[in-house]
Amino acid sequence: MSTNVIDLLTGPRTPLYLAPQAGVSESPFRRLCRRFGADVVVSEFVSAAGILHGNERTLEYLRFDEEERPIGVQIFGADPGQMGEAAAFVHETFGPDFIDINFGCPVKKVVKRNGGSGCLRDLELVDRIIRAVAAATPLPTTVKIRSGFDQKTRDPVAIGRVCQEAGARAICLHPRTRTDMYSGEARWEEIRALKDALVIPVIGNGDIRSGQDARRMRDETGCDGIMIARGSHGDPWLFSQARAALDGDPIPPDPDVEERFRICLEHARNAIAFERNAQRAVIEFRKHLGWYTKGLPSGRELRQELFQVETMEEMEDRLQSYLDRYLAGELAGMDSARAEHVAGAAV
Repeated sequence: MSTNVIDLLTGPRTPLYLAPQAGVSESPFRRLCRRFGADVVVSEFVSAAGILHGNERTLEYLRFDEEERPIGVQIFGADPGQMGEAAAFVHETFGPDFIDINFGCPVKKVVKRNGGSGCLRDLELVDRIIRAVAAATPLPTTVKIRSGFDQKTRDPVAIGRVCQEAGARAICLHPRTRTDMYSGEARWEEIRALKDALVIPVIGNGDIRSGQDARRMRDETGCDGIMIARGSHGDPWLFSQARAALDGDPIPPDPDVEERFRICLEHARNAIAFERNAQRAVIEFRKHLGWYTKGLPSGRELRQELFQVETMEEMEDRLQSYLDRYLAGELAGMDSARAEHVAGAAV
């Protein structure tokens, strides 16, 4: 059943979004984040040209399960006509809850085609793309932007006003420019300025790495929703921590190593089932293994082993072997870690 995401953004509870992330926010990860408390998820960004050409791999990115709703499909491109046609196709064929337009991707191969944040160099083009998409489908059209293409063009309020006037129903701001990429700190004060300037809901994005960060963003910016991106990598439980912080409840601790591995393997099994090609799914999942094992004692050695696995059985064996040595205190520097684990288990 379709959900009106605009109603969520204007309701009493601040919704949490899983950001669209190429190679990360696939369906299995979206479902996992929904289970941990993400209120809304968005697909990996998909090329409008690829959709219209019927590219098989592109169309695979558009698949989702009903349990993922509310879900948006994010499209990108620099041709208003193609963007409108692609939005209509996505609506008619897949039926998501909203269409999101990517004006934020900083990756060179996207920007050189004037897609993603490349569009921010031409606000008339931004206007025409939004109008074309909004006219092509009855679904809400939302947009994700950066603060500008570079420091010279940095003006998120001006960009936001163009988007609102063109028909965007909500806007997400990552307050860095394209040339900033992911360096430095996100300027949350720009989210506040955008919220003060617009009538449509504003979603804040950037530098959410803890539950406390989510609460602070809402309090400092007044944003209507919060989008979590890189902070979710190997850390889907961040959504439950953010929800607790927003609701004023005690923030649950990070899972221990056993629970972290259990979640990781659940994610991996779902990825294999969704991909259908088990070996390719495992190879593509290796990046997640790197994130799930970040910060662990002797984690570098573990990752070197995990980045070689080609089957689910190998993955399970490597993680179980590490867990056995971890619980036995046999890893370098494990005396204190073991003591913490035992103390945590006794609580």
